[in-house]
Amino acid sequence: MQKNKEHIARLLERICRGDDEKAFEEIFQIFYERLLNFCIVYVKDKACAEEIISSVLLKLWMKRKETEIRNLETYLFIAVKNMSLNQIKQYSNLRLVYLEDAGVHEIINPHDPGKELEKRELIFKMNEAIETLPLQCKIIFKLIKEEGLKYKQAAEILDISPRTVETQLVRAMKKLDHILTPYIDSKQPSAKSKSKPFKSFNFLFSWIFF
Repeated sequence: MQKNKEHIARLLERICRGDDEKAFEEIFQIFYERLLNFCIVYVKDKACAEEIISSVLLKLWMKRKETEIRNLETYLFIAVKNMSLNQIKQYSNLRLVYLEDAGVHEIINPHDPGKELEKRELIFKMNEAIETLPLQCKIIFKLIKEEGLKYKQAAEILDISPRTVETQLVRAMKKLDHILTPYIDSKQPSAKSKSKPFKSFNFLFSWIFF
C-alpha cells in the first residue's frame, strides 16, 4: 500500500513538473473505476457519473501548475463528491435511476458455471443490502470496505470526524449482518454462529473476492 502511494506521488510530480501525459494516463487508469463507482452512489446514473469523473480528471490536468495537492487520492474523492452534490442540487427535479448490479464486483468464472451463478446471487444480495443503508452510512461503507481508505481519509473526504466515520461504519456493518445472516445461514447451514459479529459480511467478502 505504501509503495503504491509513493508511486502515485511520483506520477503526480511528473504531471505537475514535467507535463507528463503518460503519467496522467496512468493516474486516469488507477482511479477512474474507483471514482466512478463512488460517484454513482450520489448521482445514481452511470452516464452522469462518467461525465463528472472525466471533468474532475481533466481539471487535474488543466490546473496541474496551479493546484498544490498533498494526497491525490483524497483530493480526487473530495472533488468528485463536491461535483456530484452540485449536480444533484442543479438537477434535483430529474428522476434518478438506480443501476442494479453496476458491475463493480463483476467476476467471471467460465470453468464453474454453478459457482458463478451462486456468486452472482450473493453479490446481488449484498448490493441489495448495501442499498438499504442511509446515504452517509453507505458512502462510508464503500470508502472504507470497498475502496480501502483509512478512517481519517474518509472523514476528510466527507468533512466529518473520524469518530463519526467509525460509528457510521459499525452501524452499517450491524445492519448488513442483520439483513444477510438469514440468507447466509440458508446457504451455509454448517457455518451458523450466534456469537461471531459481522459473520455474513465477512463470509460474503471472503467467498467472493478470495
